[in-house]
Amino acid sequence: MSQAAISLPNDPAALKVMITSLQAENQKILATLRAHDLLVQALRIRIAKLKKQKFGSSSEKIEREIEQLELALEDLNVAVAEAQDTSPDESEDADTDADARNTTADAPEKKQRRRPKVSPDTPRERRELDPGDTCPDCGGNLRVVGEDVSELLDMIAAQMKIIEIARIKKSCRCCEKIVQPPAPSRPIPRSMAGPNLLAFILVSKYDDQLTLYRLNEIFARMGADISDTTMADWCGGAMKALAPLIKMIEDAIMASDLLHADDTPIRVLDRSRRDRGLGKGVKKGRLWAYVRDQRPWAGGAPPGAVYQFAPDWKEEHVLTHLAKSSGILQADGYKGYTKLYAPDLNGKSQFREAACWAHLRRDFHDVWIVTKSEIAREALDRIGALYDIERQINGQPADIRKAVRQEKTKPKVEAFRVWAEQQLTRIPGKSDLAKAFRYGLSRWKALTLFLDDGRVAIDNNAAERALRPIGVGRRNWLFAGSDAGGETLARAMTIIESAKMSGLDPQAYLADVLDRIHDHMNPRLGELLPWNWKPKT
Repeated sequence: MSQAAISLPNDPAALKVMITSLQAENQKILATLRAHDLLVQALRIRIAKLKKQKFGSSSEKIEREIEQLELALEDLNVAVAEAQDTSPDESEDADTDADARNTTADAPEKKQRRRPKVSPDTPRERRELDPGDTCPDCGGNLRVVGEDVSELLDMIAAQMKIIEIARIKKSCRCCEKIVQPPAPSRPIPRSMAGPNLLAFILVSKYDDQLTLYRLNEIFARMGADISDTTMADWCGGAMKALAPLIKMIEDAIMASDLLHADDTPIRVLDRSRRDRGLGKGVKKGRLWAYVRDQRPWAGGAPPGAVYQFAPDWKEEHVLTHLAKSSGILQADGYKGYTKLYAPDLNGKSQFREAACWAHLRRDFHDVWIVTKSEIAREALDRIGALYDIERQINGQPADIRKAVRQEKTKPKVEAFRVWAEQQLTRIPGKSDLAKAFRYGLSRWKALTLFLDDGRVAIDNNAAERALRPIGVGRRNWLFAGSDAGGETLARAMTIIESAKMSGLDPQAYLADVLDRIHDHMNPRLGELLPWNWKPKT
C-alpha cells in the first residue's frame, strides 16, 4: 500500500474536503496548460511572419499558414476564457496589437484586454430606470440627487449602438432614504458586450464560419474597433453563461429512444507534436452528431442535435457519449458501435441497429459513375423505388408508415436481396460492385429494421445533414486550435443547430436567451430551451 493511501483520513467529510481541494488544484493546472498553449501558438504565428519576411510576400503557402495559426490561437483564446473568470473589459487598457502580442515570450499569464474603441459617431440610446416618485418605505416624495450611468455595447440591425443605462438616484424628502433601481443583469458580468452583439459573434463564428479577425474588420467598418482577443473572451463568457442550457439540451436529446448518429473528421493542433515544425503538429479529431428528429413520423418530441468532440476515433468515445441512452441507433457501419448492439447475458442489447440505405446507394452510385455498369444502374433503380414510397408516407404516423412498408416496400426489399445474391455469383468477387453487394447483405437485419418499425427512417440523412456545417467550415479553416476549442465548437453547434431545427433564427434566439438567462435559472431555465422558447413581448 502506498504512503499516500495510508495517510488518507477515515472521515468522509475530510475526504470530501481533500477531493474538492484536488479538483480546484487540477483546474488551475489545466488553466496553466491552456495558457502555455496560448503562448506557444502566439510564438508560432510570430515565426511564420518572420519566415514570410525572409522568403517574400509571394509565398502563398506561408500566408495561408499564418491565417490558420491565427485562427488556432483564436480558438485557444475562447477556450481559456471559458475555463476561467475573465477580467471585466472596462478595465482593459493593454495594447493588443498583433505584433506586440506575438513578440511576448515571458511566462504565460492572463493578458489584459483593452476596452473596445467605439467611434464618437456611434448612435447612442439612453434608457432611464426611474424608481418612481414615491418612497417605497414611507410613501414620501422622492427628489433626484444623481444617477449612475454605465455603457452597454450592442448591435442592432447591423448597426453599432451605445446603450446608456442610467439608474436614477432619488432621495426621500421625509426619511432621506436613497432609492435607485438595481442594475440589470448582463450576459457577461461587468462586460460591455450586449446580448445582440454576442449572439451575432457566436452565430458568425460557429454557424457562418467567420473568423474573429475577419469580424474585427467588419466591426471596424461599423465604427467599433473590437480586437479578436476581446471577442474571444466574450465568446468564452457567453458559452459559460449558456452552459446550463446546453446541458439541458444534451440531456433531453440523448434520452430519446431513437437516435441518428454520424461523425466527421476535424483537424486539431496536437500539443505533443509541436517539435515537428509549423504545420506538422496536427492530428485528426472527430466530431459526432446525435440527432433526434421525429418529424418524419409525426412524433411528439421536438427535434434537436447534440455534438460531441473527441481527439481521436476510438470506440471509447461513442460508448461514453451513449452510456445513458438506449433504444434504436441509426448510424453507419463504424465498428465502435458494435458493443452497443451486442446482447448481454440476458440476451438484451443496449441498442437495436438501424442501417442506412443511402450509404448502400452511394456505393452503387460510385461504381456507376466510374464504370457505367448496368448492374449498378439496376441497383440504383431498385433502391430509388424504395425512396419513391418513402416520399409518399413522409410525415405520416408511425403505424401508417409501417402498414405501407409492409404492403409495398417489403416485397421490393426481399426481391432486392434475392437479386443481390444472384449477382454475387456472376461478378468478380474482388470488384467494387461485389463489395457493395456484400456490404448490404452483411447488414441486412439492420437495413430492414425500418420495415417493422414505422419510426425508423430508411436512411441516416438526419445525422448527415447535422454535420454539413462542418463540411462548409473546413473550406474556411484547416484545424481547430486545441481539443478545448473542438469541445467549445461542439457545444456551440448543439445550441445553434437545435435552434435551427426548431425553426428559429439562431441569432434572435441567442440574443434573447443571453439577455434573460441569468434571470431564468432553475426551475425556469427550461423555458429557454429552443422548443419551449417564446420571445419577450
